[in-house]
Amino acid sequence: MQIMTHSFLRSVTTAGVLVFAMGGPRLKAQTPAARSANADRAMDQVLQQKIEAIAATHKGHVTLYATQLNTGKTVALDADRQVQTASVIKLTILFEAMEQVRDGKAHWEEKLTLDKANAVTGSGVLTFFDTSLTITLKDVLTMMVIVSDNTATNLAIDRFGASAVNARIAWLGLKDTHLYKKIGKPATEPMPADQPQFGLGKTTAHEMEMVMERIGRCQLAGPGEEAQPGDTAICQTALSMLRNQFYRNTIPRYLEKLDSSESGSGIASKTGSLNAVRNDVAIVVGKSGPMVVSIFTYGNDDKSWTADNEAEMMIARLAKEIVESWSPAGLDGKGLIPGLGLGAGSNDGTSK
Repeated sequence: MQIMTHSFLRSVTTAGVLVFAMGGPRLKAQTPAARSANADRAMDQVLQQKIEAIAATHKGHVTLYATQLNTGKTVALDADRQVQTASVIKLTILFEAMEQVRDGKAHWEEKLTLDKANAVTGSGVLTFFDTSLTITLKDVLTMMVIVSDNTATNLAIDRFGASAVNARIAWLGLKDTHLYKKIGKPATEPMPADQPQFGLGKTTAHEMEMVMERIGRCQLAGPGEEAQPGDTAICQTALSMLRNQFYRNTIPRYLEKLDSSESGSGIASKTGSLNAVRNDVAIVVGKSGPMVVSIFTYGNDDKSWTADNEAEMMIARLAKEIVESWSPAGLDGKGLIPGLGLGAGSNDGTSK
């Protein structure tokens, strides 16, 4: 849950947060085949050795899962270890919001009300706004994603409920991912025994890659369901939020050569940070094909909030090695579209 200790200098032109409907939907869980994305994937042994060597220099712990979607090339480091999500768990809130909009249970333009009692500290800007304030769901979600706004996140959780998010996580077949509670507020129901260990949320590098991949592929349908006419627009809205991510010191750090706010980035990402935690999960569209890169670090010696934080630079080095290996010609911002040029639509329970 990014703690903004630096000035918010970059102008933010769009705002939006994810909202959740109260109560969890009764959802049919995905099949094991849908949960596993490994069927058509093969370890890139040469790249694997390179990232292992880089990660070995880190003063802390690294977990990683990355795959190039059009080739099936994959690399992984301790990818199934449960880790603290920090703000990366907000991706699951976003995904639930997308599904709720798809089902007509939520609407981008519906209004939410921010009162002073709802404001919390940490990352974001809504805590500094005068209240009472009325804001659209889309704007709440945008703020939740692009500046990791904690107050906006709590508004989204109030709208949908953590139980709905966790039901969606189970529907996706994810066994090691969980959203525990609102940020900076006492729990309103009994917490699982492992909550003190993980804080806001837990996941694995592999499972969070699966969430981001599903957003990128625009796979909103359940097993055997067909895509709906509005799916592409929903995914485009979410990808626009992720593409305009404000925090770009990790995966994008060594990959972007131009000001992405003007040129249009080939990277759509969500970060998460605590003192000893730095995480980033991103869709990276290269000229050789789209990738999803999911990197989590924890137990980091460097707990600073400076631009040269060692864990952030480690994530950036790993991402650079992966992307330059799989797409030596660079990024393709125009390819960052719903479906990632691979096709989206019905979900037959297998990874496409």
